[in-house]
Amino acid sequence: MNAGVFSIVFAAFVIAALAWRTWLAGRQARHVARHRDQVPPDFAALIPLEAHRKAADYTLDKQHLGTMETWAVDGVVLLALTLGGGVAAIDALSQRFLGTGNARELATVFGVMLVSTLAALPFEAWRTFVIESRYGFNRTTPALFVADLAKGALLAAALGTPLLLAIFWLVRTAGAYWWLETWLAWIAFTLLLVTIFPRWIAPLFNRFTPLEEGELRTRIEALLRRCGFRAEGLFVMDGSRRSSHGNAYFTGFGVNKRIVFFDTLMDRLTPAEIEAVLAHELGHFARGHIPRLLMVRFALALLLLAILGWLYQEPAFYAALHMREPHIGAALAGFALIVPVFTFPFQPLSSLMARRQEFEADAFAASHASAADLVSALAKLYRDNASTLTPDPLHSLVYDSHPPATLRIDHLRRTGDAPSTLYTNAP
Repeated sequence: MNAGVFSIVFAAFVIAALAWRTWLAGRQARHVARHRDQVPPDFAALIPLEAHRKAADYTLDKQHLGTMETWAVDGVVLLALTLGGGVAAIDALSQRFLGTGNARELATVFGVMLVSTLAALPFEAWRTFVIESRYGFNRTTPALFVADLAKGALLAAALGTPLLLAIFWLVRTAGAYWWLETWLAWIAFTLLLVTIFPRWIAPLFNRFTPLEEGELRTRIEALLRRCGFRAEGLFVMDGSRRSSHGNAYFTGFGVNKRIVFFDTLMDRLTPAEIEAVLAHELGHFARGHIPRLLMVRFALALLLLAILGWLYQEPAFYAALHMREPHIGAALAGFALIVPVFTFPFQPLSSLMARRQEFEADAFAASHASAADLVSALAKLYRDNASTLTPDPLHSLVYDSHPPATLRIDHLRRTGDAPSTLYTNAP
């Protein structure tokens, strides 16, 4: 392979990805707009027409911004950093001020990350302070927004630096198969990160308080006993500091597992509905989705690192990036930029696997809690989070990790106690 061929292939994939994503976005916008003025019959009793129109408008605004971001960041900035020589320029700047060695390699990696982050920052700010505010969801202040950015940057440096230094050392000492030992190091790092996240990382951004005694805690503890699930604790997170969107999740690994509810969720759902939502989240644990997801990611990482190990020896790879000789920092940064371009055709497969897991988790919830309460909870969350009930089927198939609302509700109704309409559970 020569640099010209590599550049042409890469540019072709970038253009194809941009065209594909833009076409899908157009389909989504037209489909949502076409169904804006009619609530699907299954939801007509619970979701008013105005709420449905709000969800459509919210979806369209996010879609339009996302399309602009795609072309600007995943198009112009990506090509500027890769074929345009941006990575090489950052690496040269790092060498000028830091010489050779690990400091230069770290500066190149973090420099490329900084440029990518800054390019996306205006879109994230517009999303937060314009679109989310327009629809009544944003509660993030400018000070909190900046603080989150600073914390994220410091955390990335604190966690990423040791890992990168380990990779640099393996490249120099482990021989041709440095990528295999790097994979083992990455697995250890990932497992450590999953383990420490609930106790040490998440509290840097949010406040977690133990769930108070009462009906809800009693119901949840009984559910945990029925499911054979042990957790370090039940916590309520101050999600309302940043957004009025509601959610619940469990996190952690081994003895550090925690169950977390957004405070916004607590204000909207009944204890029975919250129990049903938690039963769904526990379904992911009970059905082994988390270990399976980790195994898939580990296998994918092995494949990608093997490809990186090959590219590290390919002069065409560096020539396409406008570099004269191999440097691991630039190789890592460049590789991280180009991988999403070549993997986008596999996104529908990833979404399909995720949707199957959602159906499995729903089935688990229906067998350990109430399917009717889960249906009611989901309908309220769709309404309060302004989630569109009428996504374009193809767009949803490609992007959505959760099944469309109508399919998910229909699946739950077939499990037994879910009502044929949502009227009986309307607030």
